[in-house]
Amino acid sequence: MNELNIQEIISVYVIPWAINIALALAIFYIGRMVAKVVVKLLRKLLVKAKMDQILINFVCSIANAVLLLFVIVAALDQLGVDTTSLIALLGAAGLAVGLALQGSLQNFAAGVMMIVFRPFKAGDFVEAGGTSGVVEAINIFSTTMRTGDNREVIVPNGAIYGGSIVNYSARDTRRIDMVFGIGYEDDIRKAKEVMRQVVDAEERVLREPACQIAVSELGDSSVNFVVRPWVKSGDYWAVKFDLTERIKLAFDEQGISIPYPQMDVHMQKAD
Repeated sequence: MNELNIQEIISVYVIPWAINIALALAIFYIGRMVAKVVVKLLRKLLVKAKMDQILINFVCSIANAVLLLFVIVAALDQLGVDTTSLIALLGAAGLAVGLALQGSLQNFAAGVMMIVFRPFKAGDFVEAGGTSGVVEAINIFSTTMRTGDNREVIVPNGAIYGGSIVNYSARDTRRIDMVFGIGYEDDIRKAKEVMRQVVDAEERVLREPACQIAVSELGDSSVNFVVRPWVKSGDYWAVKFDLTERIKLAFDEQGISIPYPQMDVHMQKAD
């Protein structure tokens, strides 16, 4: 009798369970190998499409996790586990995590958009998210920037993509806008010629487009000129500082004044 019971247990329980376990393990290992092959092919396609390496790594990681999840569910289903409840539980957990991480998901979505559409790249000088600096790294959730005084600032991608982005490195050339004021007693033509000579002597100033030098305003205390030379983007600050100094020195040599703000007060004596 015991022998019959043992044979019955083996035939009814052990052998079917052993087969199911073997099939589940086969599904898991084969599925994992297939997932690796699919992710590898996906990576090659994304590289061929010249997508950013950060986005490639992230997409491949997500694809690998999703494929492994399907493989695990299929293996559990082979073992007879009720995967419907498991899927519902995972969905509820995903919803809860999503609600708890709304800010992070916003930063993630902004990071993906920035990597795909590339409003700037590493090495560009930009003004975004309330910070100005050189972009050092663009990550999925944040962007690392280096300010002019060598501070490292980590800005959430949501703050960057949700506002205006000014990319000062997007063009090869930039225009320098400077304003110089002279006294009303000074010779306008002479001052204009002095500034023209200083600008023409600067080799880093581009000849095309031509520099604009013109009277822009008759101010309260001075006649104001705009000086607008074009330079290569990398020379912007150096040329701006040098021209400002040289024009001031040239004004001093030629006796052209740069007046202080002043006000004329007329007093009338009462009878």
